[in-house]
Amino acid sequence: MEALDKKIQFLRGVGPKRSLLLHRLGIETVFDLLWYIPRSYYDRNRVQSIKELQDGQNCSIRGIVVAASLKRSRRGMSVFEAILQDHSGSVTAVWFNQPFLSRSIKKGQNIWARGRSKLVYDRLQLQVQEYDLLDQDSTSHMVMPIYGLTEGLTQRSLRQLTETALHEFLPNYPELLDPDQARRFRLIDIKTAFWNMHFPQSGENYKEARRRLACEELLLFNLGLKKLKAAQQIYLGVAHREQDNLVQEVTQQLPFMLTPAQRRVTTEIFADMEASRPMNRLLQGDVGAGKTAVAALAIAKALSSGYQAAFMAPTEILAQQHFRNMKSFFAGLKCNMALLTGSLNSSLRQPVLAGVSSGEVQLLVGTHALIQEQVQFAKLGLAIVDEQHRFGVRQRALLSDKGIKPDILVMSATPIPRTLALTVYGDLEMSVIDSLPPGRTPVKTVFLRRERRSQAYQLMRRHLADGAQCYVVCPLIEESVKQDLLAAQTLYDELRTELAKGFKVGLLHGRMRGAEKESIMESFKLGYIQVLVSTTVIEVGVDVPNASMMIIEQAERFGLSQLHQLRGRVGRGSRQSLCFLLADPKNPGAEQRMQLMTSINDGFRLAQADLSLRGAGDFWGVRQHGLNQLQVADLSRDLEIVEMSRQLAAAFPAMNSLQQKYFDMKFKKASYIAAN
Repeated sequence: MEALDKKIQFLRGVGPKRSLLLHRLGIETVFDLLWYIPRSYYDRNRVQSIKELQDGQNCSIRGIVVAASLKRSRRGMSVFEAILQDHSGSVTAVWFNQPFLSRSIKKGQNIWARGRSKLVYDRLQLQVQEYDLLDQDSTSHMVMPIYGLTEGLTQRSLRQLTETALHEFLPNYPELLDPDQARRFRLIDIKTAFWNMHFPQSGENYKEARRRLACEELLLFNLGLKKLKAAQQIYLGVAHREQDNLVQEVTQQLPFMLTPAQRRVTTEIFADMEASRPMNRLLQGDVGAGKTAVAALAIAKALSSGYQAAFMAPTEILAQQHFRNMKSFFAGLKCNMALLTGSLNSSLRQPVLAGVSSGEVQLLVGTHALIQEQVQFAKLGLAIVDEQHRFGVRQRALLSDKGIKPDILVMSATPIPRTLALTVYGDLEMSVIDSLPPGRTPVKTVFLRRERRSQAYQLMRRHLADGAQCYVVCPLIEESVKQDLLAAQTLYDELRTELAKGFKVGLLHGRMRGAEKESIMESFKLGYIQVLVSTTVIEVGVDVPNASMMIIEQAERFGLSQLHQLRGRVGRGSRQSLCFLLADPKNPGAEQRMQLMTSINDGFRLAQADLSLRGAGDFWGVRQHGLNQLQVADLSRDLEIVEMSRQLAAAFPAMNSLQQKYFDMKFKKASYIAAN
């Protein structure tokens, strides 16, 4: 492994200057170079003649550069043009915002280019996405890798460096799997995998290589999580032992009977809390599944055992709502609670901090303010983090550090397919509330193009006249010159004067002060406001049973998960609820999101669809999970490989020194495990 850890600067043909360029790409060692995976490939022989090109076609061509020039568009964008000629004709190839190409692409060069052909002023152009200077490569490989580059680095130089590394250093690459494991899962050896990943001889070679390397990095990731989980088990945590009947009393005060799914996850959580090791559990449940009631019972158990509890939410509105819910659940019972948010002024903050540090405040509900240095708990036994995906792992750890290994319960209303959740949240045990409370009527979702917008507002007025309330959601607070989006302020004015004239309209957005937001929400909850115009500040947690209709303006601007969260604000009462998606989708992806929303109400099915549409990075926000270090595996389509890697990881009793070294090299820049 030492040879693989060699600094890239000392590889033959690199040196100090070129090593700085490679560092820009994240390549610091030979190991990094081997794992710098091509972003695409091309076959030198599979090209079209220029004469065959048609408008709107994705194509690959080869030609000679007969002229080249750098221009500026009217908007100031640089445009590099090269006229390419083959035996059948010529075409103008165009690169946007890459002025440095004028120093590398010259007249007389032989070039391969891939892109999209387009008619511009009755002349065909090739808008280039990938290119390669063929005169520079004397290699015998027919399928050529295309790497991501930085200015000053060429495909030719990166290919030569990679081939050098494969010849000189790949023999030193360790094999993590024994032959029996490789045969069982039909995996090729690691050395063949690297060669075929960089220089595949065929499509089948590439698929086999990708499968092995995807499994390799997911295996390492799972081994790292397994080690983290094992480390958590050795600590002595809080063993909760109830000293009174608080849990039973809170259960009796709930305004509903617990569902079988709620009772099951409560039993799982209580078993963890009673154990001497620290609890680290993820509670998943769709919008409206009743996670807050389960959290209240966990809090009651902690308080009954003589400990404090902390409940952290991502927004002030959600923190305030959790505080109100806890007030209701614990009304008349032994529980001194307080709310701590960023907007709380100093005169009110100090008594709260004093009460927390003395132990007088038993339950502290709040936002990120809970992890500030001045917040000191006397005896923290349970920390709950709501909407886990909104927080980084480090923030979760900071809250945990407020006590001596308190139990941790993280909650998420963003459902994740189970196989993937076990990889992403592999350091956590998992509980799932997989059914909704009885009597919940699914929300009917309707997609309308904007020319039919008036129909939604006409129906809204009928709902309002019948005593119902309505949310109207839009993307921005104020008009933007750069973005043609309907602003909340403009829509608020339109509703007051025209669309909802005669009804009380309120406005809510994230720039308001905390007290103002709380006042608006309370007025809406009590029915004084009938139409609430809002940005996505209402996305999570807001609970107004009488609100039975939602209109989402420019719905194409929102992601699938966000649309589902917004829709979850209605459908909480006995009335049939409606959600209108007003949109003019400009691309197939946006159109598909609208269709999925109208056909799927189940959050877990929608999450799988969202994952497939967006990929793992966008779905989870890779920075907080370390998934940005997965250079081959794609969690949105590699379910079989994810499960395979988990089975392989389970076969190793513990991470050995070789695997640890390998893991450190592979995930050295990831924050997921380092943060813990």
